[in-house]
Amino acid sequence: MGRRIDEKMDERTPLITTVQVAPRRQRYQHSVVRRFCTVALSSSLVALVVLFLLPIVFIPRHHRHWEHPPPSPHPPNQTPNAITFAELQEILISTPKEEKAQEWSKYYTSGPHLAGKNYSQVLWTQERWQEFGIKADIVAYDVYINYPLGHRLALYEKTGKKSQVVEKRDVNSVGVDSSADAWKVKFEASLEEDVLEEDSTTGLEDRIPTFHGYSASGNVTAPYVYVNYGTYQDFEDLIKANITLEGKIAVAKYGGIFRGLKVKRAQELGMVGTVIFTDPGDDGEATDENGVDLYPEGPARNPSSVQRGSTQFLSVAPGDPTTPGYPSKPGVPRQPVDGAIPSIPSIPISYVDAIPILTALNGHGPSPKDFNKYWQKNLGLKYKGVKYNVGPSPDNLVLNLVNEQEYVTTPLWNVIGVINGTLPDEVIVIGNHRDAWIAGGAGDPNSGSAALNEVIRSFGVALSKGWKPLRTIVFASWDGEEYGLIGSTEWVEEYLPWLAHTTVAYVNVDVATVGPIFKAAASPLLNKLIYEVADLVQSPNQTIPGQTVGDLWNGHISTMGSGSDFTAFQDFAGIPSIDMGFGPDPAAPGNSGGAVYHYHSNYDSFYWMNTFGDPGFHYHATVARLWALFTAKLAEAPLIPLNATDYAIALDGYISQVENKLSSKALSEDEEIEVRARPTPSAPKGSLEDLKLSFDKLHKAAAHLKKVAVEHDAWAAQLAEEAGEDIPWWKWLTKMKLFIRIRRVNDKYKFMERHFLHDKGLDGRPWFKHVVFAPGLWTGYAGAVFPGLAEAIDAKDYGNAQKWAKIIEGRLWRAVGGLK
Repeated sequence: MGRRIDEKMDERTPLITTVQVAPRRQRYQHSVVRRFCTVALSSSLVALVVLFLLPIVFIPRHHRHWEHPPPSPHPPNQTPNAITFAELQEILISTPKEEKAQEWSKYYTSGPHLAGKNYSQVLWTQERWQEFGIKADIVAYDVYINYPLGHRLALYEKTGKKSQVVEKRDVNSVGVDSSADAWKVKFEASLEEDVLEEDSTTGLEDRIPTFHGYSASGNVTAPYVYVNYGTYQDFEDLIKANITLEGKIAVAKYGGIFRGLKVKRAQELGMVGTVIFTDPGDDGEATDENGVDLYPEGPARNPSSVQRGSTQFLSVAPGDPTTPGYPSKPGVPRQPVDGAIPSIPSIPISYVDAIPILTALNGHGPSPKDFNKYWQKNLGLKYKGVKYNVGPSPDNLVLNLVNEQEYVTTPLWNVIGVINGTLPDEVIVIGNHRDAWIAGGAGDPNSGSAALNEVIRSFGVALSKGWKPLRTIVFASWDGEEYGLIGSTEWVEEYLPWLAHTTVAYVNVDVATVGPIFKAAASPLLNKLIYEVADLVQSPNQTIPGQTVGDLWNGHISTMGSGSDFTAFQDFAGIPSIDMGFGPDPAAPGNSGGAVYHYHSNYDSFYWMNTFGDPGFHYHATVARLWALFTAKLAEAPLIPLNATDYAIALDGYISQVENKLSSKALSEDEEIEVRARPTPSAPKGSLEDLKLSFDKLHKAAAHLKKVAVEHDAWAAQLAEEAGEDIPWWKWLTKMKLFIRIRRVNDKYKFMERHFLHDKGLDGRPWFKHVVFAPGLWTGYAGAVFPGLAEAIDAKDYGNAQKWAKIIEGRLWRAVGGLK
């Protein structure tokens, strides 16, 4: 080999030296022999891959009946095809148990678990999942949130006497000179929920005070005005009635729109604080006025019930308000929160605390009959003497609102579990949030948490029998959802490149059950699958033996909006999502299913759930079965079970829905509510006729999309049949071609939703990237379709509407190209 290198090396020896070598000697005397051996060995390896490994990847488990397991790197009894899909389905239906769900619920609701608090519950969740056989890690983010320090709400009355009858703190809090006419406390709100002997959660020493997430600290004293539901048009009605709002405190009812938007509009109009209460008139038939017993004796609302909740401007952007669009990791730049959260204080109160404040307005200012029908509905305190006059309060009455909040940047913790599948680039994510505003949270969110534990336990049983999914399944227990979908949003923002490349769908269950009525909201791509799965699971409230959830469901699937952890997946990352669970039936008071749900209240407790919400925990187990089966079908079907035709049909319907805004057709009740929520349009801008022509182009593009979608779904159905057939081993080329076609079809399904993302986002809220789905700008939770286009039409900005019509048309044609 040339010369030997035998010199001693020292620190001066070159690390690279030139060595002369002799010409390479042929290994074989005849090169033909060498080439033959190489080709033969390579062909053998290809045949091994085609005959053994590719079937493992895409042949459906429910059609595989191996006499002997194929070669596998897995340990004994851990082959990925050890059970059929029929056996897996039986495990997922039979494993969830009511008593286990009850056990999980009891644990989660036994103490406070605000976002960023109760780390022991984080560890407990991780440990349970690991006991079930699932690898689980904790993923932390440093987020900007608030915790309550103190609050007060007092109604002061001027007495006309000197201040010796008034405590010094009261005089100072009102801000009047002690030498002037005296003010005395006419009413002091308790701002507490009653401790109930029957419900032990309500008496915990460390129970969480009533407060609003992301509310501003402040101490304000001012006259006040009743503003109905606090919608945009409610405020407009008051302005038209010459009611002065600037410098006043708003008293609003919960309902109609997201609570944060009530505070936002009051703030914009120069009001100095907001008080929000729950009116029993919105509780349906199960009310004290109708003779229904109050909780805990009966299903009607306890008068001291208070709805806590976030006042973040959720329809502008969810997540940590200091890190919009990027994850809240330690050391990242922090943005100002102006425009993301309120700058005026707000507090929630019970209706029993609201009664004295509202009755003090009796006879002052217009009454509901002086306005429109929207002021005259659900006046549930009239029987208590409230006349719902708007005020303002007379000169001798003022409200003192004190809200003390501590804002901190603190860790919160997601628990993330994973079952690795055979395909690393196809992933299903399912999740529920763990944090709650109260010690309980038996409905929101821990009915979902209990169900998720049963889902994971069921998949753990399957794993113990040697099952391995075709696609990877990720499980998430989110933290910080209640403040503003924080845990899920930060996680999606951090892992967006990976999620965009791999994720097939996100399956969310927030509230698994607070009643007997099944409800779902979903991307239309998932509609067919939820119908299929609902027909496989027995209903807990059968009127005829054998009835399924699907038999008793009205089949309605709502539009995706916001308000839960699917938002970042659907509206930001373009991942088709679904949210499902059982809700109350307001038309059926009493034990038949109409118990009032005490949303975000101490009375959303284990005792309430066990007594009224889901006695026996049958609906918890039912949701676990639905959730597990839905996930399994997404993870195991060789052809991803999405339906492009349903999406194309829905899109054309959405186009018509927005187009109807240009006509003078009568509005539905839901449309009327949406109109009440948004601003009054200004003078028209742009050409209405040109915009109408743009809708013709949108319908044309949607029709093309439907055509290619039908063809694509038919192709997928054909391939699914072929994948279910037993293909002889010697037809390895047929197997190879089938594998390639399945991968191509699945990629088109996986990326279809992504075609509707617009990088610049919506006008004024660029975090929302989806051109089809977003929460209504002035409703918050409710879903809006083609929001950019719809909002431009609502504002009569027809030029901007044309811009959005072109953007949407481009996305439709991109989806057409993606399916071809």
